[in-house]
Amino acid sequence: MFFELLVAAVTTLPADGLPIKAPTAVGMSAARLETIDRVVQRGLDAGGYPGAAVVVGRKGATVWQKGFGHLGWTPDSPAVLPDQTIYDLASLTKVIGTTTAAMILFDEGKLVLDEKVTHYVPGFGGGEKDLVTVRELLEHRSGLPAGRDLWRHAHSPEEARQLVLDTPLEYHPGHGQVYSDLGADILGWVVEAAAGMPLDRFLADRVFTPLGMHDTGFRPSDSLVYRIAPTEVSPPRGYPVRGEVHDENAFALGGVAGHAGLFGTASDLAVFAQMMLNGGTYDGVRIVGDSTVHLFTARAAGDRALGWEVADGTHGAGNYLSGSAYGHTGFTGTSIWIDPDRQMFVILLTNRVHAARAKRPAKVIADVRADLADAAALAVTDANLAVAEMPVSFRADRAVGWNRAVRVARSARRKGIVRQTATPKSKSKKKTAAKPAVVKKSKATSKKK
Repeated sequence: MFFELLVAAVTTLPADGLPIKAPTAVGMSAARLETIDRVVQRGLDAGGYPGAAVVVGRKGATVWQKGFGHLGWTPDSPAVLPDQTIYDLASLTKVIGTTTAAMILFDEGKLVLDEKVTHYVPGFGGGEKDLVTVRELLEHRSGLPAGRDLWRHAHSPEEARQLVLDTPLEYHPGHGQVYSDLGADILGWVVEAAAGMPLDRFLADRVFTPLGMHDTGFRPSDSLVYRIAPTEVSPPRGYPVRGEVHDENAFALGGVAGHAGLFGTASDLAVFAQMMLNGGTYDGVRIVGDSTVHLFTARAAGDRALGWEVADGTHGAGNYLSGSAYGHTGFTGTSIWIDPDRQMFVILLTNRVHAARAKRPAKVIADVRADLADAAALAVTDANLAVAEMPVSFRADRAVGWNRAVRVARSARRKGIVRQTATPKSKSKKKTAAKPAVVKKSKATSKKK
C-alpha cells in the first residue's frame, strides 16, 4: 500500500512527490534557511524529541528537506528520513483528513455547512444539540466540551461513539468557542453519512491515492512498524505504543477518528500542502475546487477558519507568516503551516511524546515550531516580502523554560524587589453580569498542541 520514495540530490525530480530545487531558484536564501538546522537541532539536544522531519517548500518545489536524530532514543534506532519515517500526525488528522473530506463533499453538494448536524447524524440530537450546524463543528463553536475520557469508560468503539454522541453541550451553540476533539469526531461521522462510506476509505480513495500520498493513512500495517516513530512508553493501554494511534480516545474509537488517527511522512504532507497552494489541484489531479479552498481557509471565527487555524502568531505560526496563512498542530509534536502570499509551506513532524528528556517538552516544541515558521518566512528574498534583518536570536537559542524553571533570585526576594502580584481569593464572591461564553478549555482538554 505504501510506496517508498528515495530522495536524491538537490535539483532533481523524484518518482513521486514534489521536485526539489535550490533555494535561490525559488527566491529563498540558503544561508537563512540554515537557521532551521540550528533551531531543530537545539530542540533535539535539549531532549525535546528524539528526532524530527522538516520540509519547507516554495513555488511548487521542496527547498529544504531534512531528517534530524532518530526514531527513538536508543543507539540502534534508525535515523529519521523525511520521505521514509512515518509519524503519528495526531490533530493534523482534523485538517489533512476530516476537513478535507468535508471540503470535497461540500464541493459536490452533499454537505451543507448550515445544515443541522442531526440531519446527518440523528443520534446526536436532543435539546440544544438540535441547533448545532456543520459550520459550527468546523469553527469549534458547537457548544461541545474539549473532550472526555472515552478510554476510561468504553469497552468497544461502539460504546465510545455513543459516549461522544451523548456528551452534553457546555454552552449555547454559536455563542462561544472551545477547541473540541468531540466536535471533530462528530464531523467525521457527518462525513461518513454524507459520503456513504467510512472516513478512512473515503480519504484513501479521494485524497491520498490520487495525490500519491502512499505513506499516509489510518491504522498502518504491521509491516511498516520499522519505519514508524514510537510514541508513548507507558500509556493507559499498558504497553509501549508504536504503529497504533497515540491518542487514547482515538484508540478507543477503533483507530479511525475525526480528531486523530492519521499517520504519514513529511514528504507526503508536502504534496498535500502544495495541492492546497495550487487551489485544490496537484499534478493534473483536482481534489477540491479553488473557491472551496479559499472558503475553508479564510478566517471565520476568532483564530479559526473552517477546520483550519489562521496564523495569529500562536500555536507555532511564528511572527512573520502572512495574514492569509493557515495551518494546524498536533499533540505528538507535529505542525503544518501554509502561506498563500509567499507560496510557501512549512512542515515539522516529531514524536515529542516519546520519553522526552526535557523537563518541559511542550515548551520546546512550541518554540521550535515558531522558530521554524519564522526562519522559513525570513528566508524569502522577493522584494515585496523580504525582511531586511534577521533576529539577533531565536526562541531555541534562548531556550527559556525548557529545562530550568524561570525563578527570581532569593536575594532579590529578600530585598523586596519582587512582590507578590496575585491577590488572595475573597471569601465572598461578587455577583457579576452574565457574559457570553469565552474561549476556554474544559478540564478534559483535547490534545492539540
